[in-house]
Amino acid sequence: MKTASIENHRTHSVQAPSTLGIKTMALGTYGAYFALAVIYFWFGAMKFTHYEAAGLVPLVSNSPLLGWVYHLFSVDTFSSLLGVLEVSIGVLIAGRLLSPRLSLIGGVLSAGLFFTTLSFMFSTPGVIEPGLGFPGISVAPGQFLLKDIGLLAASIFVAGHSLTALENR
Repeated sequence: MKTASIENHRTHSVQAPSTLGIKTMALGTYGAYFALAVIYFWFGAMKFTHYEAAGLVPLVSNSPLLGWVYHLFSVDTFSSLLGVLEVSIGVLIAGRLLSPRLSLIGGVLSAGLFFTTLSFMFSTPGVIEPGLGFPGISVAPGQFLLKDIGLLAASIFVAGHSLTALENR
């Protein structure tokens, strides 16, 4: 993650002064990588517990994208496989310290995963609170799933930031 620079076409790249805005952007950039990695490590580790596996059942079993998985795997096995995927995504995103290629892969996989979980908003019973009318959604699963919009955006940011670093090599 390079600092901002101003390209001088006659000479060479000159580093821009470190302003509060640049420092804030750097903090936000590092923060997005760190936050996503922590979320994936934590959520991924929880997938190895029966508690978490059981909590996934209403989301996964009602999904047109994933409803079939319980025909192939037990609830706990699917959750464990998802845990392996999530911890791996966390490692790839944290891998930005080694290579933007790793975090690009992690960001793309993360975006795909959050796109999938956002689809649960349309297939999981109990998301809409009928007594409240639009835009009333339940705390769980509605608001729990809605926060994935921000995580999807952070995933796309990580992928784009990593791709930009690769393009600028």
